Amino acid sequence: MNIYNMFRIKRLTSAFLACLLMGGAVDVNAQKQLNLSDVIHIARENSFSAQLARYSYMASYWTYRSFKAQLLPSMNLSGSLMNYNRSFVEARNYEDGKIAYVENNSLSNALSLSVDQNILATGGTISLQSYLYRLDQFNYNIRTYNSQPVRISYTQPLRAYNELKWEKKTAPIEYTIAQKKYLESMEDITITATSLFFSVLSAQSNYQQSIKNYEDRQELYEIAKKRFELGTITKSDILQMELSLLNEQVAVNDNKIDLNDRLYSLFSYLRISDYEGVELIPPYTIPEIFMNTQDVMQKALDNTSYLHSQQLSVLESEKNLARVKATKGLQVRLNSEIGFTQTGNDFKAAYSRLKDNEIIGVSVSMPIFDWGVSKGRVKMAEAQVEMTKTRIEQEQLEFNQTINRKVMQFNSHSVQCKNALRAQDISAERYEISKKRFSSGAISVTDLNTAQSEMENAKSQYLNHLRTFWTDYYDLEKITLYDWILKKDINVDFDKIK
Repeated sequence: MNIYNMFRIKRLTSAFLACLLMGGAVDVNAQKQLNLSDVIHIARENSFSAQLARYSYMASYWTYRSFKAQLLPSMNLSGSLMNYNRSFVEARNYEDGKIAYVENNSLSNALSLSVDQNILATGGTISLQSYLYRLDQFNYNIRTYNSQPVRISYTQPLRAYNELKWEKKTAPIEYTIAQKKYLESMEDITITATSLFFSVLSAQSNYQQSIKNYEDRQELYEIAKKRFELGTITKSDILQMELSLLNEQVAVNDNKIDLNDRLYSLFSYLRISDYEGVELIPPYTIPEIFMNTQDVMQKALDNTSYLHSQQLSVLESEKNLARVKATKGLQVRLNSEIGFTQTGNDFKAAYSRLKDNEIIGVSVSMPIFDWGVSKGRVKMAEAQVEMTKTRIEQEQLEFNQTINRKVMQFNSHSVQCKNALRAQDISAERYEISKKRFSSGAISVTDLNTAQSEMENAKSQYLNHLRTFWTDYYDLEKITLYDWILKKDINVDFDKIK
C-alpha cells in the first residue's frame, strides 16, 4: 500500500472510535498496530491540545456572536420593586425656610421596558421605552402613579470615538483569524504527534534490533567456543566475543527502558490508557512531492492567518489613533427625549389625558490647558501606526526567506530518504555476509562489530530522514493550510465544532 492511501485511511475499530467520541481515555487493546495516520487521527480528536484548540475557537466564536448581537435591537426589562422606606427626612418650609424632619413611611415600585438599538454609522443609541412608577405613602394613605407609556430617546456623541464602527472592521477579521488559528493548531498537533511517533519508532527499532543482535551473538558465541576448542581463534577473540554478548544483553535492557519512556510520552499525549503490546508501523514509502516556492508562498498568503493578522495589527493601531484623537479638544454629547407622561392616584388616571414630554440638551466639555498631554498622546499613537507598518514590512521579508528555506530543505528530503533506505539495505546485507564469514573464520570479531555498527547507524539514519521528511511536510502544511498530497485546501466544518 502506498503512503497516499495508507496515510489517509482511518482504520480504527468501531469500539476505538466510540471511546474517542466520549472524549475520555482510550483503550487500544483491540488494535495492536498503529501507523502514523492512526496516531495523528487520535491526537487531533482526543489530545488535550485538541480540546484546548476547540475551546479557544469556541471562545472566539461567541465573542464574534456577541459583537453581531450588538448590531441588533435588544429588549430590556428593569425595575425597582418593593422598596420600603421608613425614616425621617428633611423638609423645608417654603414660607419661612425653616427645616424640619418629618416621618416618611412609603413603598415605591418602578418598572421600565425598553427596546434599544445602537446606530452603527453615528455611534448613537435610540431607545423606545415604557415606564411606570407607583408610590404608596402610608402616613397619608396616598397612592400615586406616574407613567410614561411611550418615550423615545436618542443619545448621540458628537466628534466622539465610534467604538462600534471600528469593531465592525476588526471583529470579522478576528473571527477569521480564530478559524485559521484553529486549523494551524491542528497542524501543530499533527507535528507533535509525528515527532512523538518517530521517537517511539526509533526506540522500538533499537529495541528490536538489540534483541536480534543478542540472539545473533549467542549463536556466534557458541560457534566461537567451538573454534576456540579447535584452536582456530585465540583466547582474546573468545573473550571479546563474550564481552560483545554481555554488551548486547545490557543494550536490550537499556533499549527496553528507553522504549517504555517514549511510549509513555506518546500515549500520554494521545490520552490512551492501555497500550500494552501496541506496535507502531513505520511509513515505509514516501510520496513523490516537489514544491514550488511561489506556489507555497501564494498558498500561505491566501489560506493562513498571516495576512489577516497583519491587517488586524494595522487596524488596531489606527483604531487607537482614532480613539486618542477623539478624546482631544471639544467633547459634545446630544441627549433628546420625546414622549407622553401623566400622573394620578390610580392606574387608570396615570394613563388618561396624557401630556407631552420633551427633553433636549447638549453637554459640552473642553480642556483649557493640559500641558500638551493630549498632543503627546496623538503623536505617540501616530508613531505606533508607522512602527506597526514598518514591522510588518520586515516580517514580510523574513516570512519570504523562511518559506524559501523550508521549501528548499523539503525538496531535498525525497532523495535523502531513498539514499538512506538503500544504505540500510546494503548495510543489512553486508552484516549477514559478515556473520557467515565470521562463522567460517574469514573475519575477526572486530570486523563483525564494525559491520553491525554500520547496519545500526544506517537504520537509524533512515528513520531520522523519514522523521525529518514528515515533520517538514506537516510544517509546510501548517504554513500553507494546504494538503499537498490530496491537492486541496485544509478546512473543517466549523458548525460542528460549536
